[in-house]
Amino acid sequence: MSTIVREALPEEHVRLGEIVVAAYRALRAEESGRYEAELRDVERRAREAVVLAAIDEATGRPIGCVTYVPGPDNPWAELLEPGEAGIRMLAVDPAVQGQGAGTALILACVERARAAGRRRLVLHSRPMMTTAQRIYARLGFRRDERRDWEPVPGILLLAFALALEEPAPA
Repeated sequence: MSTIVREALPEEHVRLGEIVVAAYRALRAEESGRYEAELRDVERRAREAVVLAAIDEATGRPIGCVTYVPGPDNPWAELLEPGEAGIRMLAVDPAVQGQGAGTALILACVERARAAGRRRLVLHSRPMMTTAQRIYARLGFRRDERRDWEPVPGILLLAFALALEEPAPA
């Protein structure tokens, strides 16, 4: 599948919100029900940060998205330090996972962070998100245990960071 990544269009926000909710439900993330309104609210994230959409080039349909957080002063920042950017709510439609859209979205965030002169790109992942964590490792992200945290009791988020001084592996 050939994927194009670009900023999400307003008319895609509802569909992208559905994709994010479906991807989190597929993981059986027990908190997804409590978190669902926030997962679904792509419009707000696009207004306050940057939402990048993965588009299936053949059909023109959105198949995934990610929220790019440009810096620590952004309302979507989680434990970012000066000179860092972040990734939040990466999701690909469960029907097309494993076909490269997630990697394309992450690489688009890497490119944005580099273009903005950021020194590091940081994200958090749940322990059960092992497929995504394999992608992060392949792209050069490393665990950053000092930034692991629980936004609510019992919900552990594992931190990963990519140093941006050198190009990411393809």
